[in-house]
Amino acid sequence: MASWCGDLAAPPRLLVAPRPSDGNCQGNVLSLRHPRSDEETGYLFIDGQLHEFNWFKERFGSWFLGDYVCEDGSLYYCTVVDPIFILLPILKAARMSNGKDPGKFRQLDEILYVEGYPGYQHLMGIAGNHIDLVCEVKEVANVKFFRLNDSKVLSWLCCKVHNLKEVFPKLGKNYAAQGEKELLKDAVQIIREYLNDEPWLTLDIKEIIEANKTSEASFCAENSPVPFHPAEEKLGSSSTRSSKGRPAKKQKAEVESKNIKDMFRRVTRKGT
Repeated sequence: MASWCGDLAAPPRLLVAPRPSDGNCQGNVLSLRHPRSDEETGYLFIDGQLHEFNWFKERFGSWFLGDYVCEDGSLYYCTVVDPIFILLPILKAARMSNGKDPGKFRQLDEILYVEGYPGYQHLMGIAGNHIDLVCEVKEVANVKFFRLNDSKVLSWLCCKVHNLKEVFPKLGKNYAAQGEKELLKDAVQIIREYLNDEPWLTLDIKEIIEANKTSEASFCAENSPVPFHPAEEKLGSSSTRSSKGRPAKKQKAEVESKNIKDMFRRVTRKGT
């Protein structure tokens, strides 16, 4: 963990990032595990929100920073990332499931203790407000215990795919002209950048069709930020949907296979 200003000061780079609401505070760069690659990755945590770093570079270019010329014309910018994506791997590890055993309920501070990664402790507040979307919750003597639930995870993923698919047509004529299958393909490919294939793309999703009809799934779709993709700058401004799960009913027609991994593989083959 380090001050983001300090980390990015040498060598000079240009970063577009949110300004803290409190002028006396600074954001922090947290070293966390990337949810797909498991590699150590820096995320900006500022004003209670987690941001990922993106990078863009023209073939030729440089920046004038005051009296200094920065030869590296690349641009770094931060966009909000849904913390559930970042937390999924550690939630899975924390439940310690074995075979048909669904695993153990754990307190949040136990779950967020990851050896070598103290940055997770900074996510205590936002984790407590989000992980009930993908976890079972038990409360004993006013203490909450959490356990990751596979069905909830897949329901949440279906919400994410549907949310992205609904936003794409608003981004321009190219997307507006695409059919349902093409939009679904693009949505799945973006979501997949934040997931390990195992186990989330190998689980049976029959029960998810019914789960998506619930108000809980609708809440998930409306209140969790979608992943940002450099080609779609308006993904975070998806429209709100009915609180009775109507968008999820539309998703029912898109999910035809018995295995979610088959859908991802089919989409990938069509895109190659």
